[in-house]
Amino acid sequence: MHNGFIKVGAASPVLKVGDPSYNIEKMLELFKLASSFGVNVLVYPELSITGYTAQDLFLQETLLKRAKEALEEFAYLTNGYDTLSFVGFPLFHNGKLYNTAAAIQSGRILSYTAKTYLPSYGEFQENRWFSPSPENVSFIDSSIPFGNKILHQYRDLVVAAEICEDLWVSLPPSVSHALRGANLIVNLSASDEVIGKEEYRRNLVSMQSAKLISGYVYADAAEGESTTDMVFTGSNIIAENGTILNESNFSTGRLTISEIDVDKLNGERRRTSTFQTTDDPSYVTVGISFKEKETVLTRRVDPYPFVPSDDFKLSSRCEKILTLQALGLKKRVEHTKAKKLVVGLSGGLDSTLALLVSVRTMDMLSRSRKDVLAITMPCFGTTKRTKGNAEMLAEALGVSFEQIDIKKSVLQHFKDIGQSPDDYSVTYENAQARERTQVLMDRANQLSALVVGTGDLSELALGWATYNGDHMSNYAVNASIPKTLVRHIVSYVASLGGKESEVLKDILSTPVSPELIPPKDGKISQVTEDIVGPYELHDFFLYYFVRFGFSPSKIYRLARIAFKGIYSDDVTLKWLRTFIRRFFSQQFKRSCLPDGPKVGTVTFSPRSDWRMPSDASVDAFLEELDTLGK
Repeated sequence: MHNGFIKVGAASPVLKVGDPSYNIEKMLELFKLASSFGVNVLVYPELSITGYTAQDLFLQETLLKRAKEALEEFAYLTNGYDTLSFVGFPLFHNGKLYNTAAAIQSGRILSYTAKTYLPSYGEFQENRWFSPSPENVSFIDSSIPFGNKILHQYRDLVVAAEICEDLWVSLPPSVSHALRGANLIVNLSASDEVIGKEEYRRNLVSMQSAKLISGYVYADAAEGESTTDMVFTGSNIIAENGTILNESNFSTGRLTISEIDVDKLNGERRRTSTFQTTDDPSYVTVGISFKEKETVLTRRVDPYPFVPSDDFKLSSRCEKILTLQALGLKKRVEHTKAKKLVVGLSGGLDSTLALLVSVRTMDMLSRSRKDVLAITMPCFGTTKRTKGNAEMLAEALGVSFEQIDIKKSVLQHFKDIGQSPDDYSVTYENAQARERTQVLMDRANQLSALVVGTGDLSELALGWATYNGDHMSNYAVNASIPKTLVRHIVSYVASLGGKESEVLKDILSTPVSPELIPPKDGKISQVTEDIVGPYELHDFFLYYFVRFGFSPSKIYRLARIAFKGIYSDDVTLKWLRTFIRRFFSQQFKRSCLPDGPKVGTVTFSPRSDWRMPSDASVDAFLEELDTLGK
C-alpha cells in the first residue's frame, strides 16, 4: 500500500457447471497469474466454485460436498500468498443454503458474506435454492463470521463484499458497508448478457462507486456459465469514485487489473462533510495483512488532469466554460448597471480569453461589442508581435480599442521613488504592472465600466501576479481556469472559424511572457516558463496538491509516470520544489482575490473554496522533497 495504492483484480475463470474440482484448477491458474502481477485483492464471480447455473443440482449433497472440499483445497493451495481472494461458494449452514462470498487469505477462510437479495424474476430463480442472509452475524466453527455485515481491514483499507443482485436494489448492502468504513467494495456476480444491459451495469457500478466514494471491483461470470437459456460474457469492471479504471468483456480465462487509490478515497471522504460514517456494533471486522511493497501502477496517470483527452469532450468543456464565464460576468454587468467593460489586452493568452468572454457577455446581453474597450499599454518589454496581435484581435472582434503608452508615466514614477531605469529588479517589473492596473481602473471610472481581470488559476497558485497590479480587477473571469486549459479554450474559439481565428492561432504560438523586461533583437526576452517552470507540470502539481491533498512524494511519483520521457526526474523534482515553495509564500495574494466565476473543482476563492493561513510553514513539505532528492 505504498502511497495508498492497492492492486485489485477481477477474474473470470474457465469453468464447467457442476464440476468444483475442474473449476478450482482454473481458478488457481488465474490466482497464480494475479499473484505474479502483485494483485492484493482478487475477486471471482458468483458461485464460481460450482457454477452459478447449477440450478437444482444445488440441492444435491454430492455437489455441496465437492464444493466444500474444493474451497478447502483452494485455501490450502494458496497458503503462503497474501492475496485476499473472494470466492463464490454455496454454504450449507444450520439447515439452509446460502449464496456466499468466501474470503480467503494465506491459507485461511476468513469469512462468509451471504447474499442479501435473491432475484426470483425473469430468468432468475434463486429463492428456489437459497435463503437470504440472516440479519445478524453468526460464527461457523466458532471463528469464521457468517452474514452480510462483515468488514476486512488492513490499516486504512477496509474491504466488504456484496453479491450481484445486491447492487441492483434500491438500498444495496454496500451503502451500509461504506457508512461503516468500507472503502473498497467487491461484487461477485453472475450477470447474464442481454441487449442494453452492459451499459446499464457499467453506469450502475460507476455511480455506486461515486456515491460511496469508494473503489468497486465487479467480477462477472463468463461463457462457461452459458447454458440452457442464458449467455454470460465476463463483463468485469473496476471503478474508483465514479471513474472506470479498467473493464473487459468476453473475458473468459482472463484477469482485469487496476489499482485503487485508498488515500485518495479517504481524502475525498474527509473533505465531503455529508459523507458521515456511523458505528454499528452488529458489524464484525476481520483483520487482513499484506506484505509491504511498492504497487506497480498500471492505471493511466493523465499528465493533463484539467484537460479531457477526448476531442469531443474537450470541445464541449471549452464551450461550457466560456458560457459559465460569460454568465457570471453578465450577472455582474446587470447588477452594477455597468456601461462598458474594460480589458487590458496584451496579446497574450490570458487577456485574449478575458476579451473573448467579454465579447460573449455583450452578445448575451444583446449589446454592442463596442461596449467592450480593449486597452493595450505598451512599455519597455512590449514586442511588435504582441502589440500587433492585440490590435488585430480587437479589430476582428469588433470591440473598441485604445493604445495608451505608459513609458513616460513609469519613468516619472521611477524618478519619484529613485529607481534607476537600468535596474531590472522586481520594482522595475511591478511598477509597470501597477501602472497598467491604474490606467484600467481610472478609465473604467471615467466610463462607468468594470475592469475584467485576466489572471488565471495557475498564476494564482504560483503567485505569478503583481500584488495590486494584474492581481486586482472588478471581476476576474479566468480565476479558476488553469493555464493548460486556457490554451485549449482559445484554440477552441480559433477552430470555430471566425474573423479572429488567424490572429488567435498566432497568439497561441507566442511564448507566455509578462513582457516586463526589454526585448532582445525585437523578440521576447522574458519567457515565463523558463523562470517558474513548465505550466503543464505546475498544473499537474496543482491538481493533485489542492484537489486531493496528496503529499509531495506521491505527486512526484505520479508526475514521473505521467511525464516519463518528457522531463527527467531531476527536472520534475526541481519544479515541484519551486511549486511548493511559491504556493506557500504567495498565499497572501490568494487571500484577497476579487470575485470570479467558479467553473471547476479547483479554485482559490477565499470566500468558498480555499482557506489557508498566509503565514503557514512550508518546512515539512520541503523536507519531504529533500528526502526524495537523496
